Amino acid sequence: MTLYPETYSESRSRFLAQVDGIRSRWPRVSLSQHALSFDPALTIDWIAAPAVKTQHNIVIFSIGEHGVEGYVGSAMQQVFINEFLPSLNPDDTGLLFIHAINPWGMENRERNNNNNIDLNRNFITNDQFDTTFNPTYDQLRSLIVPQRRIDSMAFETLRFFASVIGAIVKHGIPAIREGTLMGQYRHPRGVYFGGQTVQEETVLLMGLFEQAMADYQNIVHLDMHTGYGPRYQMSLVNSPLDERSSAESSAHFNYPLVVKTNPEEFYTIKGDMIKFEYELRNQKFPDKTLYATAFEFGTFGDALPALIRSLRAEVFDNQLKNFGAKNKVVASQIRREFCELFYPDEARWREKALTDARLAIRGILKAMIPSAIMAQR
Repeated sequence: MTLYPETYSESRSRFLAQVDGIRSRWPRVSLSQHALSFDPALTIDWIAAPAVKTQHNIVIFSIGEHGVEGYVGSAMQQVFINEFLPSLNPDDTGLLFIHAINPWGMENRERNNNNNIDLNRNFITNDQFDTTFNPTYDQLRSLIVPQRRIDSMAFETLRFFASVIGAIVKHGIPAIREGTLMGQYRHPRGVYFGGQTVQEETVLLMGLFEQAMADYQNIVHLDMHTGYGPRYQMSLVNSPLDERSSAESSAHFNYPLVVKTNPEEFYTIKGDMIKFEYELRNQKFPDKTLYATAFEFGTFGDALPALIRSLRAEVFDNQLKNFGAKNKVVASQIRREFCELFYPDEARWREKALTDARLAIRGILKAMIPSAIMAQR
C-alpha cells in the first residue's frame, strides 16, 4: 500500500500494525477501540503511548473527523510515524494517535456521519444546540438544498450557477460563504448540519482530550482536513482562541500560510473540535499549554470559480442522498466530483501535500516541544 490508502480497511489495518514499532520506544503503549453503536465493524481506534518518565508533552494526531478526508489524513499520519516519531523523546513525550474519528464517513467516502451530522459542528457543550443560529442559511436554502432529483449533471449545473449568481447579487459572496460553512442546527437533511444532540464520536473525543489535558502539561494536537484553501498550499487553521496572531504563528512555526477561523482569514465555525479544546483548557486546565490546529489541504482552489465548484460538489452530493438521481451514470458523476473535492488523485497534488505536511510538522515540533531532537531532513 502506498502512503495514500484506497479503503478504510486498508488504512485501519496499517494503523493497527504500528503498535509493535511504537512499543520499542514507548513500552506502555496500548491500542483501544470504540465500535460504533449501529455497526460494530466500524471502529474509532486510538494508540496511546504514555511518556516513560515524566508526562510533560503529548502529541495528538487525529484524522477522519470528516470521514472522506481521512484518506489524506492517513497518509500524513503515516509520514509522522515513519519520519518524525524517531525524533521525539519518549522520556517526557507521550503520544495519542486517533484513526478515523468518523469511520462510517471514511468507509463510505462521505463527509458527515451516518446521521448526516458534521462532527466538526457538533462539539457543543451544555446542550446549547441553538436552532436559531445562522439565519442566513435559510435565506440560501433554495441554493444549497434543492428539493428535486438530479436528472442531468449539465442541466442541474446550469440551474445551480443561475442560483449562485442570484445569491451573489442579493447577499454577496461573504454572506454565502459564512451562511453555508459555519453550520446550522435545525435542518437535519441540510448541509453542514451540526446535529441536535452530541454524537457518540464527539463524546469519545471529548473524553480523550480531557484525559490528555489532565495528564500532560504541554499539549500539541494536529488534526487533518482537506477541501478548503489554495490547491497547492496547505493552510494551518488555528482557533480564534489561540493566543498568537496568524502572522506570529507563521513566524513561530516557519510555515507560510496560517489563518484563523474568522470571516477575515478563513470562515467562522460553530461547534468545532479545536475551539472546544481551547475552551476546555481555559475552563478546567488554565495552567496547561495547548496548541491545536487543523492542517487544511486545499483541493479545488480558493478563487471564486473553484469555491463555486466546491459548493456545487457538496450541494449535489447532499441532493443525491435526499432525492436521488435519474440513473447510475448521473449518480456516479456526482460521487466522483465529491470525492475529488476531498481526495484528489493528481500525483502532483499528493506530493505537494506531503511536502507541506512535513514542513509544518517540523516547524510545530521544533517550536512546541523543545526536548524533541529533530532530525535534519
